[in-house]
Amino acid sequence: MNIELTKEEQNAIHSLERLAKRWPKTLWLFSASGTLEVYKLRGEGEQVHVSNGSVDPNYCVTTIHGIPNDGGDY
Repeated sequence: MNIELTKEEQNAIHSLERLAKRWPKTLWLFSASGTLEVYKLRGEGEQVHVSNGSVDPNYCVTTIHGIPNDGGDY
């Protein structure tokens, strides 16, 4: 599929790609129901899931507003 992007859209994608190169390995993004959250990992490589498979809200450090997203739960 060939989707044309505006210059603004291209710049936004390039900004995310640059961010990914310096994103701390200690932070984890979680997306569900249109909410984009940042979590602090418990330890290196350890995600923040609890026994029932959901995420542990105690490790959520912030919610990012203004970026449409979906975690595949609709």
